[in-house]
Amino acid sequence: MDQMNLFAEERPVSAPLASRLRPETLDEYVGQKHLVGPGKLLRRLIENDQISSMIFWGPPGVGKTTLARIIAKQTRAEFVEFSAVTSGIKEVKEVMSQAEKNRLLGVRTVLFTDEIHRFNRAQQDAFLPYVEKGSIILIGATTENPSFEINSALLSRCKVFILQALEEDDLFEMLKMALKSPKGLGDMLIDISEDQLRVIARFANGDARTALNTLEMVVLNGKIGPDGVIHVDSEILSQCMDRRSLLYDKSGEEHYNLISALHKSMRNSDPDAAVYWMRRMLDGGEDPLYIARRIVRFASEDVGMADSNALPLAIAAYQACHFLGVPECDVHLAHAVVYMAMAPKSNALDVAAIETKMDVKNAPAEPVPLQIRNAPTKLMDEAGYGKGYIYAHDTEEKIARMQCLPDSLKDKQYYRPGNKGAEKEISERLDKIRRWKAGDDTVELP
Repeated sequence: MDQMNLFAEERPVSAPLASRLRPETLDEYVGQKHLVGPGKLLRRLIENDQISSMIFWGPPGVGKTTLARIIAKQTRAEFVEFSAVTSGIKEVKEVMSQAEKNRLLGVRTVLFTDEIHRFNRAQQDAFLPYVEKGSIILIGATTENPSFEINSALLSRCKVFILQALEEDDLFEMLKMALKSPKGLGDMLIDISEDQLRVIARFANGDARTALNTLEMVVLNGKIGPDGVIHVDSEILSQCMDRRSLLYDKSGEEHYNLISALHKSMRNSDPDAAVYWMRRMLDGGEDPLYIARRIVRFASEDVGMADSNALPLAIAAYQACHFLGVPECDVHLAHAVVYMAMAPKSNALDVAAIETKMDVKNAPAEPVPLQIRNAPTKLMDEAGYGKGYIYAHDTEEKIARMQCLPDSLKDKQYYRPGNKGAEKEISERLDKIRRWKAGDDTVELP
């Protein structure tokens, strides 16, 4: 348990960079614009001094603790930091007793509880009477879904705010500020490029603490020149992050080389290579949802009707990546990548999509044949709309010899299935249907 008055807080120069640069105001705070940007709900509550108990839910390093400290400072409340890992009911009651005394003296207490999901039900229940009386303003932080990890009685008394992983641009600006700030590295001469800062921002994967700790490590391990300038090169970055592959640019050539390697390895039914290139992209800081989206595209472009289970599996992998994020979602990507590599292949859907796109673009806007037009009005009926339409379910074959393409394209075949996987059976069925529609009564329809 850590009780402190924010207004007398000092941060020694020897403290880690992330601690020295901890924002003290909303204007200094990085990220979470959807909550604390101008005019947003949480910012208005803070500025109007109308805060109540709340839960911050989000990944590590996105500013949950910092935001709680800013709230306490802005509202001039006593700030008490409480760890669910090391504290029990006894400690809870001690803090609550002091908070009740503070309340009688007109001083509010902000109780920040990190990893609140680690408290058991009895420990969480110990907060309830004090939250209800207003003895404390509880701010809980959790990386887990509070709907499942916090009991309903306590959760119903708290507003849940979802904090998001920081954007790469936010981290990049924060790193540039760290190099200039007198509280950070501003008193040092450092030679580091913006591209290298981008690499660090990407490596941090939305975590401000990781970004600042990495920058500090890189600078401390830089090469000091005779002029006192600390030089940072790619080798130092690689060693400090222990991932040489992170040095690829997500918007540059290496990015496209790697996604090409992944796509072509899956197309060539090489699961080993496909998993390897997928891992290279992940370790390079690539957004797992980008990889998942490429797999979704592959499922229809290169597998298609040869295995129609490929698409729902790819969608499921995307959703799993969305729910879990890195690093846990790597196994779901591996599942999808290996499935695609081992699935039978067909590009018939892709070819059909390309050819229809070209015909629609280059040919005139062909009219819909009258027989398959709808006739909701008498005038349309008199004009011949729907005339000659045959309801397929009324036929013995469940198929009608009826033209559905425009006259200029009536014999065009866009979908030409292959002979792998399920498409072999589809190809045989479609061939019989097309022959029967062309007038061959000897064909036995499936």
